[in-house]
Amino acid sequence: MIKFTIITLFREAIEPYLKASMMWKAADKGLAEFDFVNLRDFGLGPHRSVDDTPYGGGDGMLLRCEPIFAAIESVKTKAPNAKVILPTPVGEIWNQKIARKFADGGTENSKHFIILCPHYEGYDERILSLVDYKVSLGKYVLTGGELPALIIIDSIVRLIPGVLGGEKSAEIESFSDGDNLEYPQYTRPEKFRGMKVPEVLLSGNHGEIAKWRKEHSGKI
Repeated sequence: MIKFTIITLFREAIEPYLKASMMWKAADKGLAEFDFVNLRDFGLGPHRSVDDTPYGGGDGMLLRCEPIFAAIESVKTKAPNAKVILPTPVGEIWNQKIARKFADGGTENSKHFIILCPHYEGYDERILSLVDYKVSLGKYVLTGGELPALIIIDSIVRLIPGVLGGEKSAEIESFSDGDNLEYPQYTRPEKFRGMKVPEVLLSGNHGEIAKWRKEHSGKI
């Protein structure tokens, strides 16, 4: 089983997705577990503040060290081997190969991941001393780390054996082998608004179908 502990200020932005479809199935079958830590619980002062203005000036607010360290350490007290993932523009670009590594437990054999969801303008750089994996989803900026957290979780959980329907569902799809693109697929009806399913897929000739699929798979 793989466990994810999500440290966030906005649990309500994440939880509904994890309670639906394949994520719910994974949890129901005991293949994945999702837990939440409210960063606000570790805030400072009467207003439980978690952010402050940056030294040197500039717009926006930065997440402070103290609440983040306290939140992560509260999890590490019970799970000292848990690894911390931070969605950040300076991280390694996330891809299928990395997701597979996490799903297979290839990250120092850890099966418990803490995902920190940054927010506001950013975070105090010193929190990186607690981070094991810096992850980027591309060259763009989002409002917070909740969407990246969901993408990271989904891409890992769907690769856990028993989550998807078919045994080879995750083996032949796009990006399962580097930059491969999966072959085109069709289902009923056979004809729709002048568009027809390729004849070879209706032939029942598995050798020819395999050949067609190979020819129509691609690379990016």
